[in-house]
Amino acid sequence: MTMFEAILLTIVTASTPFLIAAIGELVTERSGVLNLGVEGMMIMGAACSFAAAVTFDSTLAGVLAGMLAGTLMSGLFAIAVLGFAANQVGSGLALTILGLGLSGLIGAPFVGARREPIGHIVIPVLSDIPVIGRLLFAQDIFVYGSIILTVGVAYFLGRTRAGLKLRSVGESHTSAHALGLPVLKIRVLAILFGGACAGLAGTYLALVYTRFWSPGMTSGRGWIALALVVFAAWRPGWVLVGAYIFGTASVLQLHAQAAQFGLPSQALSAIPYLATILALLALSIRHGRAIGAPGSLGVPFVPDR
Repeated sequence: MTMFEAILLTIVTASTPFLIAAIGELVTERSGVLNLGVEGMMIMGAACSFAAAVTFDSTLAGVLAGMLAGTLMSGLFAIAVLGFAANQVGSGLALTILGLGLSGLIGAPFVGARREPIGHIVIPVLSDIPVIGRLLFAQDIFVYGSIILTVGVAYFLGRTRAGLKLRSVGESHTSAHALGLPVLKIRVLAILFGGACAGLAGTYLALVYTRFWSPGMTSGRGWIALALVVFAAWRPGWVLVGAYIFGTASVLQLHAQAAQFGLPSQALSAIPYLATILALLALSIRHGRAIGAPGSLGVPFVPDR
């Protein structure tokens, strides 16, 4: 394998957690709910998945535990913002702080443990094609699953009746409620889906990307996933593009450090986050507003008694 192929494979691996988490958050926000707790749900997914995988010596157990952890965390958020109409921004930030602290407690006994890499799905003949063979036809199930998830969400939102209902609730929950749509039920399901995706993204970090646990290992990836939704104008296809752009930025800064460009390592580590800020700034300057944002995003809904 050439250095160029190795870099491309690393970019795919680095981009996958961004994509999974951002797609889940996109569905949540298209329902009109802003969940800033993605970072907390991701880190909880990472801690619980690694703990379960090591305890039961099973990757499947780890995946299920990670998704369950993200779902339960999002359930707490749903109770706060839908059951009690709490402020969505404050509740999301509290969820992140809770996740960061609780994950450290859960993962403490597993610091230093390691997991074996999971197998890749290798398609004979096609995987032998130079450069793109290993890139497209010899990936792990999470990478293929993230692409399928993106296509599935795009189809769900654009081609199904349930997707239309979800988008209607996000655009105007008052009108949707007047038409008889179960606004709270739809939003609960969207929030739980987003939580499961965030937990799965954390699972990928712990069991595939690093194969070990360390406190704070998400390193702001949840915040980048949030920015990706805005960058993509709430469209699944552009989330896919954006995830790979920011995944590329993350990988290139590591190679820049290895090449010793003469810049401080802290400055190079800030490149992915600087790219996020610049992308959002460019989008704001160009359009002057959040293009594609659901009309009821972040607005509490209290049904008529």
